[in-house]
Amino acid sequence: MVSILTVNYNQAAVTADLLRSLRRIRYPNIEVVVVDNGSKEDCRWLSEAFPEIVLLFSGSNLGFAGGNNYGLSHCSGAFVLFINNDVEVEPDFLEPLVRAFIDFPQVGMVSPRIHYFDEPGLIQYAGSTPMNPFTIRNATVGYRQKDVGQYLDIRPTAFIHGAAMMVSKEVLETVGSMSEDYFLYYEELDWCSRVLRSGYQVIYVGTSLVHHKESVSVGKLSALKTYYMTRNRLLYARRNFAFKERFISMLFFCFISLPKGLFTLLIKGDFHLARAFVQGVYWNLIH
Repeated sequence: MVSILTVNYNQAAVTADLLRSLRRIRYPNIEVVVVDNGSKEDCRWLSEAFPEIVLLFSGSNLGFAGGNNYGLSHCSGAFVLFINNDVEVEPDFLEPLVRAFIDFPQVGMVSPRIHYFDEPGLIQYAGSTPMNPFTIRNATVGYRQKDVGQYLDIRPTAFIHGAAMMVSKEVLETVGSMSEDYFLYYEELDWCSRVLRSGYQVIYVGTSLVHHKESVSVGKLSALKTYYMTRNRLLYARRNFAFKERFISMLFFCFISLPKGLFTLLIKGDFHLARAFVQGVYWNLIH
């Protein structure tokens, strides 16, 4: 059995699109768990429109990791597919992901090939490079390339993608779930690093395809996104880098990334984003 877990936050109509696409999949043994993460809008109609789902209510916004962790106790599958509510899937996307766990005995996490929903055929994710221990940056393989079949392979990758990631129950039991310290963004990268350090493989499965609408809940250029991306980029380095790498990465950030990022936002007149950027840095100074 595969447990499919998604989190809804004030986007019930978007979540319904995901659920409709899940109704078309061919894999025979699934359960679908939806966690409403403290939405202000009433989403109880989802359980009426989709009686096959389990609909849970967290009562408050627990963040990405918190909302998903809240739903884990209701997942009974051998594998849990964490999928963003702004994703729509292909009917045959699930079989290759399950197959990867069979073909690679040491695999702990997998992610499919991801296209942009609003730009058909354009790749968002086809694997990932390792995190640079100095710049605290990595690159997504195939990013914004036209998909002409160049990434239909199955291979180890440095990171899964948080929009669609399948994890075995074994990993959940031995490594644990996502850290809720991040609240939003980078928590899946931190989790992936912990899984790799525990001796498991992380696999990109190019024969599986999903379509991602991206940043529906928070906005593509919102202050909230800017704050958490900055805050958690530094938090990730503090939690996962060795002392020497951590020291150099903080110097790089303070003398290159910080002034460059702040200048770019100010010159564009994005003052609310510049403030969020500084607040994200400041959080790390007082925590």
